[in-house]
Amino acid sequence: MSRLAAAGLALALLAAPGAAAASPANAAASGRPPLAGKIIGIDPGHNGLNYTDPTFLARLIWNGREWEGCDTTGTRTAGGYTEARFTWNVATYLRKDLIKLGARVVMTRANNHGIGPCVDTRAEILNRARADVSIDIHADYGPPAGRGFTILEPVADGPNDQVIDPAIRFGRDVHAAMLRDTHVPVSDYYGHDGYISRDDLAGLNLTTMPKALIECGNMNNASDAALLVRPGVQQAIAAALTAAVIRFLTAR
Repeated sequence: MSRLAAAGLALALLAAPGAAAASPANAAASGRPPLAGKIIGIDPGHNGLNYTDPTFLARLIWNGREWEGCDTTGTRTAGGYTEARFTWNVATYLRKDLIKLGARVVMTRANNHGIGPCVDTRAEILNRARADVSIDIHADYGPPAGRGFTILEPVADGPNDQVIDPAIRFGRDVHAAMLRDTHVPVSDYYGHDGYISRDDLAGLNLTTMPKALIECGNMNNASDAALLVRPGVQQAIAAALTAAVIRFLTAR
């Protein structure tokens, strides 16, 4: 089975049963869950065995503006806790929360003991699912003294031109929820006030729905690392992302 086919199979296995679309007002009036009929994409960065296949990771893909590598291994804390494990755990909590609220959830990978898929394939999975909104979960490796989360904002680049404004609005919902619901501060070393524009990432350039990419903290900082490895903090981040999704899809 090709990697793309395997990714498509993972999408089918991880998608919760959908429901007929309904407006938030109608859903509230009928007592339906607030995300009934919505499709939410979750892209947990990297994968647990990426480090075993450097040739696959080095394969070049087109990100909408330039060539970049298929994927990377991701980073880790000084104690060896990997970014791939962190993103998978947060994604798992987030998926559970969203399904409880009636959403159909599409994940770009099926577990944390595989390789890939490439970042362009991840975008294709979410596009084919016709997700209403998607979240790309990462953690950063910055200077040891630096702390905090950052929202990476997309730049118009062809396929995503029509969703730039809603993607930025969704990113601001994520920013507000992270400040309100977690103990992770805004980044003091990357971007400005927790935001930075990026035009060189396939995950942002190639998706055709509003999507936010969040670096949830700095794994190279002892204080951030101590938070990010804790299940309670991972659950709080997932809850913040859930709140942002609800606000974005139902408050406007």
